[in-house]
Amino acid sequence: MRPRQVRFAGERRNVERLREVPIDEILCPPQMNVDRDRVTHPSQRLEGGCACGAVRYRLTSDPLVIHCCHCLNCQRQTGSAFVINLLIETDRLELLAGEPQRVDVPRDSGEQNIWRCPSCQIALYSQYTSPKVRFVRAGTLDDPSSVSPDAHIFTRSKLPWVTIPDSVPAFEVYYETEKLWPPESLARLEVLRGQSS
Repeated sequence: MRPRQVRFAGERRNVERLREVPIDEILCPPQMNVDRDRVTHPSQRLEGGCACGAVRYRLTSDPLVIHCCHCLNCQRQTGSAFVINLLIETDRLELLAGEPQRVDVPRDSGEQNIWRCPSCQIALYSQYTSPKVRFVRAGTLDDPSSVSPDAHIFTRSKLPWVTIPDSVPAFEVYYETEKLWPPESLARLEVLRGQSS
């Protein structure tokens, strides 16, 4: 009997080969040692995709900022305690394979567009207001441990058992962008604002 092939992070791996890897490397690989004092934006281009591998994407630059959102809408839409989103300009999100399907989802203040894989239905990224910015779900990255939040937002609805590290800014609702974003991201934001006028 031939070993079953499994799809994982956009490539095929042999199940028999995975059995040879020590369990501690599978549960906590070396790259999971995250230095909280490091800059959260990696210098390499991030890639990711859906669970079945039909849709693949690449970020062609660092994200503008990374949020961990605890709002009730994000909790409801993800079925989780929070979502980690990488905010990036739409034209810096490059599709490598497949075509995600847009789904309009109701939220407390109107509608949100979520792009999902048409096959496995994994949510890859969203658009809240401006069509010029996408909110990429960090969990769909090939290596989600390569990023960490710059800020926790909407903590007023944070679940009580979630602990936020003291080293990361947290806000009951939102914050003043100019006070938190790095200068490079603020410059990119000004370009986006200029395109709107």
